[in-house]
Amino acid sequence: MQSTGKWQLAEIVAIKEVDEKRKFYVHYVDCNKRLDEWISEDNVRLDHVDIANASSCAPVESSDDNNDKPVAPQKYRKHLKEAKNFSNGNDKEQKDGKLGSMQATVRKKKHEVDEAVVKNVQMIELGRYRIKPWYFSPYPKELLQVDCIYLCEFCLKYCGSRVTLGRHLTKCQLKHPPGNEIYRKDSLSIFEIDGRRNKLYAQNLCLLAKLFLDHKNLDYDVDPFLFYVMAEIDSRGLHIVGYFSKEKVSVDENNLACLLTLPPYQRNGYGKLLIEFSYQLSKAEGKTGSPEKPLSDLGLLSYRSYWAQAVLEVLINQLPGPSGDRPCTTINDICEQTAIQKDDVIYTLKSLNLVNYIKGQHILCINNEAIKQHRAAMQKRKIRIDFSCLHWTPKDWSNRLMNSGKH
Repeated sequence: MQSTGKWQLAEIVAIKEVDEKRKFYVHYVDCNKRLDEWISEDNVRLDHVDIANASSCAPVESSDDNNDKPVAPQKYRKHLKEAKNFSNGNDKEQKDGKLGSMQATVRKKKHEVDEAVVKNVQMIELGRYRIKPWYFSPYPKELLQVDCIYLCEFCLKYCGSRVTLGRHLTKCQLKHPPGNEIYRKDSLSIFEIDGRRNKLYAQNLCLLAKLFLDHKNLDYDVDPFLFYVMAEIDSRGLHIVGYFSKEKVSVDENNLACLLTLPPYQRNGYGKLLIEFSYQLSKAEGKTGSPEKPLSDLGLLSYRSYWAQAVLEVLINQLPGPSGDRPCTTINDICEQTAIQKDDVIYTLKSLNLVNYIKGQHILCINNEAIKQHRAAMQKRKIRIDFSCLHWTPKDWSNRLMNSGKH
């Protein structure tokens, strides 16, 4: 394993030949997929093969007509028609400046590996940052031959060279994400972007997000979604930090579909800030909400932490006063004050061991240790959403979508 210098059990996902030497694309067992990488044959101990686990896989085959194409065992060959349609349609829009049908289909070669298994982008440059992607994203194939893909940090257009990006920047009129700015405090701003009105930006945003979200489903139809992009403000403009998306109309009352903080901005509290903002929007709508499930590993950790802090904040604020009166708080009260759905509140209370069954009824009990841990955690949250800085009016998207369908 190149990052540790130690031998690690790994699955060989794909094989290709470069300068008459074999290279192996491997997934390290019990490790995150973002660590998958191409390694040389010298770094593979082929004399130590786990035949028992490998016997259920079809043998790795060679491609006679194109040795540059990696090949893979049968179990890795999946259909990616939607992802490929997304890429093909998005590329056509950028070239022609018009919206295509995005209905093109791509036939897989007999021995060609499923592209989604293998990281296909080596590096991206976004503003002042160069970022190494974690996962596959269906950018146009001609861009995959370059060492770095250059992105305009304002409109997210992708370019194959810095020269091409430079020409684009002389024409690009944006200095901030498109859409409506609905929140600003200090150096942070949040824009609401309609996937129908700003389709090309939304599609480029999804392509960028897919580089860092393994389980994100790419859909070329971004019309049903709203995108909330957070940006940092400086003298050069407003620079994207992260975003979350949500369906305009959600049958399951989800208030968030996808969430990403870009790697250079992680560990600064922005992810939790975006989660808090999604619930502030639900509060403004007079609803409770929940993220679309299942959550990713990192997403689940972030939500568990946020839920715990939000629920404890309500309970601690209702502790007995000087008179000693005991407050009466119900789960519905917590849902109303936090905009968190009931199932998520119950899950949080149980995980924190705050629910006790006493004399035939469930009682919420908070102890000093929980209070101490909560206050220590809240001291680390240096940025919070200020509801007074939100300038936003909820819209009834169900009626709007029905009316647009009639036309």
